[in-house]
Amino acid sequence: MNPLAVLIALVSLATGGLCAACPNPEVESKTYTTEDGTVITNVAYVAQFSLKCSNGAKEIPLYAEVGGKTYPVVLYGRDHYQVSWAEELKSSGSGTYTVNLFDEEGYGLIRKAMRNNEDISSIKPLHTISVRHPGTYQGPWLNSEFLAVILSLIVWYSAFSTKSKLLL
Repeated sequence: MNPLAVLIALVSLATGGLCAACPNPEVESKTYTTEDGTVITNVAYVAQFSLKCSNGAKEIPLYAEVGGKTYPVVLYGRDHYQVSWAEELKSSGSGTYTVNLFDEEGYGLIRKAMRNNEDISSIKPLHTISVRHPGTYQGPWLNSEFLAVILSLIVWYSAFSTKSKLLL
């Protein structure tokens, strides 16, 4: 066996994977949701964030859990991440969605808990982000075409009844 490989394995075990861990994460996030539902079938949710670890770790693989579903987190740049998902317009409602961020170890625990039908709320996330969705605008209650027809019927009725009164 290669002595260098043994040394690397021992150092990795001794540090307990501290190289990939992110203690005391500092997260700055921006969120976006689709609010105009007049021409769409799905509502998009996007959370972009930057992650800075106190130990200086960079490019950490992350995963997100939202409402019992897991999503991959995309890394762009050295410390900028993005997670996005979509829901059908009918099932999406207004409110605040909690995005739980996990590293590889936490993601493994989440997958194991889901596989065994266990509660995942006891697994501590690396960080949480709140995505506020104010709701989706789906157009006015009454369309303008409907209002134009009603208004024209009212004008026609008033003209017809006035004409009838004048002729009698």
